[in-house]
Amino acid sequence: MTLAMIGLGSVLSLAVLVILAIIVIGLISYFVGIYNSLVTLKNDIDRSFSNIDVLLKQRHDELPKLIDTCKGYMQYEQKTLQAVTEARTAYMRATTPAEKTQADNMVSGALKTLFAVAEKYPDLKANTNFMQLQGRITELEEKIAAQRSRFNEDVNVFNIRIAQIPANFVAGFMRLQPHPLFQVAEGDREDVKVSFT
Repeated sequence: MTLAMIGLGSVLSLAVLVILAIIVIGLISYFVGIYNSLVTLKNDIDRSFSNIDVLLKQRHDELPKLIDTCKGYMQYEQKTLQAVTEARTAYMRATTPAEKTQADNMVSGALKTLFAVAEKYPDLKANTNFMQLQGRITELEEKIAAQRSRFNEDVNVFNIRIAQIPANFVAGFMRLQPHPLFQVAEGDREDVKVSFT
């Protein structure tokens, strides 16, 4: 009888160890899954911003052509052309996502003013090159807006995920911080002021 009890005790001990091993393996797998999902979400944000950056670069490359086209027609609008040039330079110097976002806001504001001022120059508006460049830049602006929306969706999903329990513990271990959303510049919320002097 004692041998049977010893055998039963060994089987129970082995069963407990197997159950504990399954629980530990399950917990490790669960946290590895959380870790991997956080890495994926972080990479989604990086990809989304890179997509915005590609479009910003394309728009950046079109600006010198636009400025050259406008110079011949807009002799009295040097401040407007200078604002576009300065915004383009700010973009060229930008290295971080925050700096690129700020430079992008500058370029967008300068372009809005330029296109508004161009309205008073019928010869410029009739110029085929100007019309093509304006159309191309407008198309890029629409694509940039769509990518900003995608970026904000990715950031929102990431920020929610790293705040949820138990993912917040893994995020803390990974030293992940919430990402800021792509914000509209204050100037974009106001009407464009156009001066015809």
